Amino acid sequence: MSDGGRAAISSVGWLAREIEDELPGLRLLVGEARHARSQPLTAGSPPDVRVRLRELSDRFRGARAVGIRREAVPGAYRVFFRQIGLDPDVVRTPIEAAVMERMLRGGLLTGGLLEDVLLIALLDTGVPVWALDAELVDGQLGIRASSDGEPLGRASGAPALPAGRLVVADASNALAVLFGEAAPGHQPCARTRRLTLFAVQVAGVPTLYAEESLWMCRSALEQP
Repeated sequence: MSDGGRAAISSVGWLAREIEDELPGLRLLVGEARHARSQPLTAGSPPDVRVRLRELSDRFRGARAVGIRREAVPGAYRVFFRQIGLDPDVVRTPIEAAVMERMLRGGLLTGGLLEDVLLIALLDTGVPVWALDAELVDGQLGIRASSDGEPLGRASGAPALPAGRLVVADASNALAVLFGEAAPGHQPCARTRRLTLFAVQVAGVPTLYAEESLWMCRSALEQP
């Protein structure tokens, strides 16, 4: 597929004005995917996905794993974490967390189809992607600061957020903490067939990498 075709699967989410002013270079790329494989998203991965996971496990070991933070894209996320008040040596960026898990476990272990697809895209591009059940998303996604006590998602008993937390939100609710888990009840489940995918791009990360990460997820999920 050409680069233009890959870019066409994504749109740019909105940013609250104060976020746009404070964090130049922050972008939310949003796309949709239809789950066309026979197995549920939460079931074990098919052979092609497992093979790719093993290949990446071999790539991320030794000196490459230890030095990942010095590479350009992982380094850009470390800089951004510091900008928003997170110490990347304490709260690891997604790519560093994945590589550390690989080192601790001695390999990349499968976590199910959707989890594996997201992990492969992250390791291939350095850009993290998250997934929501598209049937539970109200309008376009964007990034804003949370209000004190607002719920994370629309499920009964949704956890309350503190004021000022950066969140990914739709027109009605916060649906995920930025670089954190999706809201309870909004994550794709075994029955989900349509997904909303989003990638977080920060200053120093080429747009092509973020678009590629989304495209990889969509391509893997839409294979029959």
